[in-house]
Amino acid sequence: MSNENGSAPQWFVDALAAPVDTGTCVVSGATISYRAWGDPGQPGIVLVHGGMAHSGWWDHIGPQLAAGRRVVAPDLSGHGDSDRREHYELDTWTDELLAAAEAGGIVGPPVLVGHSMGGIVSFAASHRMGERLAGVIILDSPIRDITPEELEMRVKAMNSAGPPKVYPTIEAAVARFRLVPPQDNAEPYVFGHIARGSLKPVDGGYSWKFDALRIGRETRSSLASMSPLCPVAYFRSEHGIVNDALYTQLREQFGPDALMTVLPAAGHHPMIDQPLSVVAAVRTVLASWRG
Repeated sequence: MSNENGSAPQWFVDALAAPVDTGTCVVSGATISYRAWGDPGQPGIVLVHGGMAHSGWWDHIGPQLAAGRRVVAPDLSGHGDSDRREHYELDTWTDELLAAAEAGGIVGPPVLVGHSMGGIVSFAASHRMGERLAGVIILDSPIRDITPEELEMRVKAMNSAGPPKVYPTIEAAVARFRLVPPQDNAEPYVFGHIARGSLKPVDGGYSWKFDALRIGRETRSSLASMSPLCPVAYFRSEHGIVNDALYTQLREQFGPDALMTVLPAAGHHPMIDQPLSVVAAVRTVLASWRG
């Protein structure tokens, strides 16, 4: 079933029309923005975006996970509408997740759902503060390796020392928006919504929200020595970035109790090309853990 103009299925239209709360909290001197769905004062989940992304990547996912729980999607510092920092660390990003969960109205230990770089942050949180989490669900994150988004930022940082690109119109910017790595099978209605949410008005037009100068101002802890201190579920995308060797390594690192499987037909950004599979996967894990 499609909406009136036929550009998007009705489930997507309904998700974007769902009530959403917005708010902020302060972590280590930076203001962190978040959006949230469902009634506050309940157990809940925190949706963690990838590198160069923002909380709006979850706009069509969050409302579908909010039945009986509070769902909070923060913008990590250096992303979205949150402040930028002089220096970025995994520990600080994990602190932001817990602060956003509390400020956003989640009661009790939350479940983290992290994609790509957000999966790395979520995994670091499972090691650093696992006793404060109900579990971690990771979507196609390399964990030990640099993500494609971070590699892209490093290449751009090396090739350009100038100011961020400014586009005269939203349409001109959206025309230049692309996924890293590229996905030809991205749902166009999701792609367009995310692209528009990635922009901010600046002098002369529009520019991307993420901190393009983050590379060189961040510290990455050793992930290979970390082990999760809470339940873990890991979804590898069939056409994603995690190869067989890394998948085997992650299985050993996560331990025998981790839930691990493959999202069929999904690319590295499954919320864009297989969004309903992501919803079903997360719902299933949450029901299993609750049981």
